[in-house]
Amino acid sequence: MIAFAFYLFAAIACLAGFMVVMSKNPVHSVLWLILTFLCAAGLFVLQGAEFVAMLLIIVYVGAVAVLFLFVVMMLDVDFAELRGELARFLPLGILIAVALLTVLGMSFAGWQTAPGADAQLAAPIPSDISNSNAIGTVLYDRYFLAFQISGLILLVAMIGAIVLTIRHRRDIKRQNVLKQMWTDPKKQLELRDVKPGQGL
Repeated sequence: MIAFAFYLFAAIACLAGFMVVMSKNPVHSVLWLILTFLCAAGLFVLQGAEFVAMLLIIVYVGAVAVLFLFVVMMLDVDFAELRGELARFLPLGILIAVALLTVLGMSFAGWQTAPGADAQLAAPIPSDISNSNAIGTVLYDRYFLAFQISGLILLVAMIGAIVLTIRHRRDIKRQNVLKQMWTDPKKQLELRDVKPGQGL
């Protein structure tokens, strides 16, 4: 039964992840993403990591995915126009990607492991510590690099969301803080002699 549940959750997660990329409607993509998170949480439960599974549901499904859904539904984003501008910024994107990969390659080329680090990583986790301490030990010690890479991916996703949603419409009057600070109060007051029966 456990093997059947594992393959079921894995197959649905792979299918939902594929549909996230292939769906033309962004709302449908977010819904498929929620299904992917739920299947991944089921896989964590099968592995005995209930804490991580609930964390995945509460944080990603309950907050991040729902936030994506509301942002996509509330903003009038012209996705056809965004796809049309992809070709214009593609060379710059490739240049930035090559620069980042070069920096990462130089970092990995100079990577040095401290003496005794392999033995410490292979040592079993003591059974007398709590579940949170065990997760922290594994996450920040054995899989530190993967944790940092996931943080970098989230940062890139946040910057991409800001770039996609920011728009400066010309028909909306916006507040200019610097202009207000540099305004001379003496020039903002004007006295007019209004005659009886006439308006301003």
